[in-house]
Amino acid sequence: MRGLAVDVCDCIESDGFVLIEGVLEEAAVSRLRRFLEAEVSPSTGRGGVRNLLERAEMMGLARSAVLRELVEPVLGSEAKPVRGILFDKTSGANWKVPWHQDVTIAVSHRVDAEGYGPWSVKAGVLHVQPPSAVLERMISVRIHLDDCPEENGALRVIAGSHRSGKLAASLSDVVSKDDRVVVCSMKSGGVLLMRPLLLHASSAAAVPAHRRIIHFDYASVALPVGMHWAVG
Repeated sequence: MRGLAVDVCDCIESDGFVLIEGVLEEAAVSRLRRFLEAEVSPSTGRGGVRNLLERAEMMGLARSAVLRELVEPVLGSEAKPVRGILFDKTSGANWKVPWHQDVTIAVSHRVDAEGYGPWSVKAGVLHVQPPSAVLERMISVRIHLDDCPEENGALRVIAGSHRSGKLAASLSDVVSKDDRVVVCSMKSGGVLLMRPLLLHASSAAAVPAHRRIIHFDYASVALPVGMHWAVG
């Protein structure tokens, strides 16, 4: 695992992301599909479910050795899962996502602190935009439960864009024309690690089918006094 850890850290540092195939075996993927279908399937016409980490099975997955072995070389042993989301593009929920960065975190309650804001509520949970320094101590792990080729709405990223810090929306439009765009096609069981500040987007699927992705955010940074992560 040591060699892989070094490669992961190098890729995250330079490109802001890394693709790792075959992290989960097919049996494990099948169990996750069955669990999600029974317990957390999106409502008709919706393509996602928030607050996954409220479910013990999902927190167990986020804390599992197989995922921590990917996260800890980047963030250190103090890293912990702080948010979980399910994404699923289908014929009934087939959306396009424009270029953007992930700039909000989920917290338990509001504390006015320098650099934090604006505030919002998503699925009943308080969210806030923190300073870039917080986002730079985070990593997102996207677990693919279905094959996700380009025609099925695979994520597109701009390699190295995380190094530009938090960008204004207008700057995101300019950078989206960058020639460093990479299509993150992946097989079922594969994992994409990415920095939240990496510019990313996805197109609507040309041939809509399930594109189930479990998205976990991990952090190894303390929040201001009195502010706590919503989970973890």
